[in-house]
Amino acid sequence: MSAPTQSQLFSPNSRPREQEFDVIVIGSGIGGLVTATQLAAKKAKVLVLESYTIPGGSAGYFDREGYRFDVGASMIFGFGQRGTTNLLTRALKAVNVTLETIPDPVQLHYHLPSGLDLEVPQPYDKYLQELIDRFPHEREGIQKFYGECWNVFNCLNGMELLSLEEPGYLVRVFFQNPLACLGLVKYLPQNTGDIARRYIKDPTLLKFIDMECYYWSVVPADLTPMINAGMVFSDRHYGGINYPKGGVGQIAQKLVEGLEKCGGKIQYKAKAKKILTENGRAVGVELVTGEVYRAKRIVSNATRWDTFEKLLPAEEMPASEKKWQQRYQKAPSFLSLHLGVEASVIPAGTACHHILLEDWEKMEAPEGTILVSIPTVLDPDLAPAGYHIVHAFTSSWMEEWEGLSPQEYEDKKEEAGGRIIDRLEKIFPGLDAGLDYMEVGTARSHRRFLGREDGTYGPIPRQKLMGLLGMPFNRTSMPGLYCVGDSTFPGQGLNAVAFSGFACAHRIAVDLGF
Repeated sequence: MSAPTQSQLFSPNSRPREQEFDVIVIGSGIGGLVTATQLAAKKAKVLVLESYTIPGGSAGYFDREGYRFDVGASMIFGFGQRGTTNLLTRALKAVNVTLETIPDPVQLHYHLPSGLDLEVPQPYDKYLQELIDRFPHEREGIQKFYGECWNVFNCLNGMELLSLEEPGYLVRVFFQNPLACLGLVKYLPQNTGDIARRYIKDPTLLKFIDMECYYWSVVPADLTPMINAGMVFSDRHYGGINYPKGGVGQIAQKLVEGLEKCGGKIQYKAKAKKILTENGRAVGVELVTGEVYRAKRIVSNATRWDTFEKLLPAEEMPASEKKWQQRYQKAPSFLSLHLGVEASVIPAGTACHHILLEDWEKMEAPEGTILVSIPTVLDPDLAPAGYHIVHAFTSSWMEEWEGLSPQEYEDKKEEAGGRIIDRLEKIFPGLDAGLDYMEVGTARSHRRFLGREDGTYGPIPRQKLMGLLGMPFNRTSMPGLYCVGDSTFPGQGLNAVAFSGFACAHRIAVDLGF
């Protein structure tokens, strides 16, 4: 659980001595770090610029009064030991580092309207039977819908996941596994809701599938690409959910360790002011301190809004980015409660992850759906003896938190925290009385610490699109500039942004001849 020391972070010797690199990555989110480590493993000269004091972005951590809190979600895909979709395992292995993980026997415990209360256990057959027991009249539809999800997953899991922009790779992978490639082409333009309705008629079950999508895509099934759903709904049973020992922040810490082993560098407290261009080409990065670093290729792990409206002049936004913004909008941010509670509040056998919703009509509303992580049921060392961590978060827009005085802001945070705790009392009686520590984060917190425009979770479709066909790959219309992370193919989620990182590094390696 050791973090970089102050001297390690800020000593003059930790600053890169050379100003010229093969690749500069702006931001050390998981997508940025996977890009950096993959390239460093190929002997490219890589520099990562991170504005904060530790790596990871929304996959980071913070310590308070003996608790180690995850900044974001604790439900981690990608640590399986087989197939090709175990991208976090592969990313760490590429730079010769390992990370102990703890298997999570239950992916999720749903607490939904109309008494729909069920768990998603790791064994697929057990989950399917639980769902069929609640909707026996939809047995065939359930089997066919989730069967289609497995078809998607098996296509993905049958090929090495690299850049779909690189013709040589596409030719190679097609000849290696033509059926998998053709299967993916079939599913790329499709959305999950269309396929669900093809087989399922029960309105409550369709609402449930909306929630199955919403908790990770922040949109209902109609707007969720089938490719993404196939990954999530199948890999939770195939590779499973595995929690990193020491907290989610260990993923980024280990990737940085591997980056440095391979000769790459990371600079903390290095906030990018702008991407430098010459003759329409990205050639470097200027920090707010005035330092300038140049590279053959620049990678932005910031959102596309931050990249093309802040790091580059908004008035010079390429037409392709304007078109993207017509298709996609910013998802809301989150109201986050980081709680330390007496262990007696959490009964033995409680699942790590929960979702609470009392009214289907409020699923997407601010403070509608509450997502809960209790990572200490898997790793008790994250909290003092006799206590648990409860991380609860729910959607919230930046507009709710602007224009407040400091005291108004603190008062509003406390009121919002109280509302969430009151609702959670339904599934965790005694939560309020057992409270030892509480910290509330808002959209403003996410904007400040994660550097994300309006604190957004990421892009969501403005209207129904053709699956993933509208999501851009890593190259941008500006020569020398690439994007990586949740506003590139295939979208949000740790394993998804790791995919983006593998793809970005592969495309750059081919472009630079590594």
